[in-house]
Amino acid sequence: VIPPPVIHIESYSEDSISFSLKMTTNIKVSGYVVNIYWTFDTHRQEKRTLVIEGEKSVQKVANLTAHTPYEISAWAKTELGDSPLSFVHVVTSGTRPVSPSLKAKAINQTAVECSWTGPRNVVYGIFYATSFLELYRSPHNSTTSAHNITVLVQRDEQYLFLV
Repeated sequence: VIPPPVIHIESYSEDSISFSLKMTTNIKVSGYVVNIYWTFDTHRQEKRTLVIEGEKSVQKVANLTAHTPYEISAWAKTELGDSPLSFVHVVTSGTRPVSPSLKAKAINQTAVECSWTGPRNVVYGIFYATSFLELYRSPHNSTTSAHNITVLVQRDEQYLFLV
């Protein structure tokens, strides 16, 4: 039986998490697959995937958000097959940024100007869809460090927007 890898949180800050991966077995490990999940809003879960080569690994994941819960899951790729999943949870330190205040205004039948307030020098994600289900599962999205963006939409549809 292949055991799950051990994920150990080495350190964390407002915008990063460092963790190590190791196996408690003599089975040869060729690498790991790591998923990092977080939720900014009850309607949208984000994920970042890392594919790591080698047996032992210390990783640092940056560009995270302060005071946000993150779930890290990992499995090992071994000579005998994939291991079971292992999970850890960590909350970054600091104070979570205030949610931006979004305004969306139709420019014409197929363009919407989105603008918002919020801190400078950060990256914003803009998500939009025609239903809450689509907004949660597979929204259209864009990112920008500005405080406005024009998005193209289908005519004759109503959209929900989230920044």
